[in-house]
Amino acid sequence: MVDMKITPWEGCDFTVAAAINVFVERSSPYSTFSRRYPILRLIQEVIDPAVAAYMNSLPLSHKDYISGANIVFSELIKKVGFNVVARAQRLLLRQFILTSDNQNSLDKCFIATIESLIELFSECASKRPKKSSPAKGVIINSQRKRGFCEFCGNQTEFSKFITEISEYAAKDNEFPYHEKLVFSDRYCSNHRPRLTNGQWNPLYRQGKRSIEQFNQELLRLRRQCAKPSKANANSGNELVDYYFFKWMSGKNLMPVDIVDLRNIARFMTDSKLSDTKKKILALIHQGFNQSEVAQILTNNYNLPVTRQAVSKTLKSLRKEFYIYTDV
Repeated sequence: MVDMKITPWEGCDFTVAAAINVFVERSSPYSTFSRRYPILRLIQEVIDPAVAAYMNSLPLSHKDYISGANIVFSELIKKVGFNVVARAQRLLLRQFILTSDNQNSLDKCFIATIESLIELFSECASKRPKKSSPAKGVIINSQRKRGFCEFCGNQTEFSKFITEISEYAAKDNEFPYHEKLVFSDRYCSNHRPRLTNGQWNPLYRQGKRSIEQFNQELLRLRRQCAKPSKANANSGNELVDYYFFKWMSGKNLMPVDIVDLRNIARFMTDSKLSDTKKKILALIHQGFNQSEVAQILTNNYNLPVTRQAVSKTLKSLRKEFYIYTDV
């Protein structure tokens, strides 16, 4: 079993951050399936006291945005499960950011602390014991890596299979033995290296060529979601940062929305939305005409671009990439 890797967000409450670090250090034998080492007991021993101490320091206006403010997390999770608590807390945090966030030190600490807890609960939901079987009667190596496809927001073939047999308690004879052996633990069915006829998958090759850009776009998207009130993509160029800031405004996405963010990064990458195109869209949104955009890119950014090139670029871009909102 791979140990949990959770890093508290920058600005997280010190007590909660310390508790998360202790939790991670002790979490190796614990899981949601273990009777000897139930992970809820570790939540109760380590996380509940730290969260209670943090909540006592908060004003009433902030406590309203914490799931089950009148019940400890371990009891709430026992009733409804990790995933439900994580989703509910995510919605409450969104509501806080939209309605009550003043970007002062208290609010920044609150957001970072809740984000850290959401990440913790999401990780706990999928943690398995060192030795486990996904369902009675199923004889497969359940310790193989599980998670997202390396190229998009879909589950890997193996992860999807494990989820299905866990949900439906499928028996071994329902899945032909040879099929279980070919499930990929790195790619989804769309991006698997070879098709069922044995030929190379063109989507896999495309994903392999563009993996660096995909990871770069994903990182920028997550950075911008973390601090949506300002340009925070940290791309190294102010126009690209401006593009992410404006384009993502109003989408109400957060760093924990991993599926959505990975799929957006894949969409940007497959659509060949280069940084130059982002700069053009940013300048158009700022009110410059095509001739002025070409002049600014040529003189200020050392990009020799003509008005005709700007016009051609704008016509070729998908409308989904235009900036329609303002803040």
